[in-house]
Amino acid sequence: MSKIWNASEYDESRRRLIPCYDLFYTTAAELAARTIKTISPAILDLGTGTGLLSEFVMERFPSATLTLLDESSEMLSKANLRLEKYNPKISIQPMTAPLPAGKFHAVISSLAIHHLTDADKQDLFRRIYQILLPGGVFINGEQILGETEWQQHLFESTHLDGARALGSTEEEIQAAQGRMAYDKCSTLRDQISWLRKVGFQNADSFFHSFRFAVYAGWKPN
Repeated sequence: MSKIWNASEYDESRRRLIPCYDLFYTTAAELAARTIKTISPAILDLGTGTGLLSEFVMERFPSATLTLLDESSEMLSKANLRLEKYNPKISIQPMTAPLPAGKFHAVISSLAIHHLTDADKQDLFRRIYQILLPGGVFINGEQILGETEWQQHLFESTHLDGARALGSTEEEIQAAQGRMAYDKCSTLRDQISWLRKVGFQNADSFFHSFRFAVYAGWKPN
């Protein structure tokens, strides 16, 4: 994603291109808020982009130790400006590289992991599980693949029609379609299954609107 997006345009486009923007991000933040019991948790944001998800979560945990990971220095520069009052740690690297050292109360991600192959997703889920503290949570706001060709067509058409209704121009729509050609989306069912196989408990979807979903899993205490 970071190689395709222009960081200066990212935030402006998000609200138009994610018709369920508010519920998408607030669901992820609510899951974190209902899980974390300390006022100063350690939180890792994978594929941070410009820091949209971290901003939603950090409003709930202003004393958290926040680590931002993305392979784009341009994106992380914008995220660092957005989140500078939280003094985040910055890690410029792909998600396929070893994750930052330490243990985390929560690992969060939004619209990033779908750029990995299925095998790399499963490997990432294993590595996330390893760095979570007991009782910790992994929360992913994701773009998912339809179970069937019919469902995938429905996901695509509702997404683009919703974006148009929110003011996206045809130029913006075409650019979005060009970016999505690089995606490696997986079904929601598969991703939840992979979490359960790793050992996550209560793994499930907690928000789902056509091609957008928020799912999570918890490491046992």
